[in-house]
Amino acid sequence: MKQIVTFGEIMMRLSPPLNYRLEQASELEVTYGGGDANVAASLACLGLPAAHVTCFPDHQLGRAATQQFRALGVDMRHVVYTPNTRLGLYFLEVGSALRASTIVYDRFESAFAKLDPAAFDWEEILKDAQWFHWTGITAAVSASAAQACRDAIAVARRLGITVSADVNYRRNLWQYGQRAQDVMPGLTEGCDVVVCSEGDAEDLFGIQADADCENSFECMAQKLMQRFPQIKQVMATRRQTQSASHERIQGMLVDAEQGYLETQFYDITPVVDRIGGGDAFIAGFVYGKLKLDSAQQALNFATAASALKHTIHGDVNLATVAEVEHIMAGNVTGRLLR
Repeated sequence: MKQIVTFGEIMMRLSPPLNYRLEQASELEVTYGGGDANVAASLACLGLPAAHVTCFPDHQLGRAATQQFRALGVDMRHVVYTPNTRLGLYFLEVGSALRASTIVYDRFESAFAKLDPAAFDWEEILKDAQWFHWTGITAAVSASAAQACRDAIAVARRLGITVSADVNYRRNLWQYGQRAQDVMPGLTEGCDVVVCSEGDAEDLFGIQADADCENSFECMAQKLMQRFPQIKQVMATRRQTQSASHERIQGMLVDAEQGYLETQFYDITPVVDRIGGGDAFIAGFVYGKLKLDSAQQALNFATAASALKHTIHGDVNLATVAEVEHIMAGNVTGRLLR
C-alpha cells in the first residue's frame, strides 16, 4: 500500500506532571509532537504506512525526536538535519475543571522555520505516496516553510496524489511579513479535503454563512467548495466544552456529492489530554477514506478516534483500529477488558 506523507514542524513538549502549574514544576515530562506529525503517527498506529517530512537541528534533540516517531512506525528517512539550529519547544500546563489548559511556545528561529525549500526533493519523497497532508501552522511558521509546502502540493497535484489540509489559523504565528489571507488561498486551492471551521473560513478567506442559513457549517463549506473547486470534502468537529475536564464532540462533513453528514456527540469526562484531538480526527478520516465503504463511515471512524484521543496522554493517538471500532460500536463506559 502506498504511503501517506505529512509535512510540518515537530517540537519538544514539556509538561509538569499531573495537573501542576508551570510555577509549581520541579520537573517536566518530555515528549515530542506537531500537528502534521501527529497525523502520521496516528495513522501508523492504525496500521497504515505513513512518513513524515521535517527539518531538525543536527544534534541529540533532533535525533531523539526522530527516534520517538520512528519507534511509532513512522518513516522518518526524509528528515533534513541542519547544523547550528534549534528545536522548537512548547510548554503545556494541563488544566482541570474550571482552569483551562495553557500553552507557551518557544519556537522562534527553529530549524524548521529556517529550512531551505530546495533541501526537499518532493518528486522522490512523494513517488510512493497516495496522500499528502499539511496544516496552516506549517505555512505560518516562515516564508521558507510556506514555499516548501507550496512545492510539495504542486508535485502532489502533478502526481495525482490526494491532498488534505487542516487550515487552522493561528493569528500570532504569522510574523514573517506575509498575511495568512494572502498565502493560504494559494495553498488551499490545491486541496481535495479540508478541515475548516466557520471562524477559520471567515478569517482566512472572508467566507461567511448567510444570516438566514439554518446550518452555518454546511453553508460555509458549500461556499468554500465553490471558491476552490478542487475541494470535494470539508470537515470539522463541533466542540461543546463543559470544562477543562469535560468535552462533548461531534463530527461534521460536507461532501460534494452527498451533502451534509454528521455523527453523534461523544461525551468525554474526564479529559486526560485534548492536545492532538484534531490530528486524531484527520488521521481517522484518512483511514476511513482508504479502508471503509462510505464518507459517513469515514466520518464516524474519525470522530470516534478523536474522542478516544482525549483519553490518551501525549500528542499522538496511540489507538488501534479495534479500539476505535469498539468506541464506534457504542462501548463508551470504559468497562474493564480482560
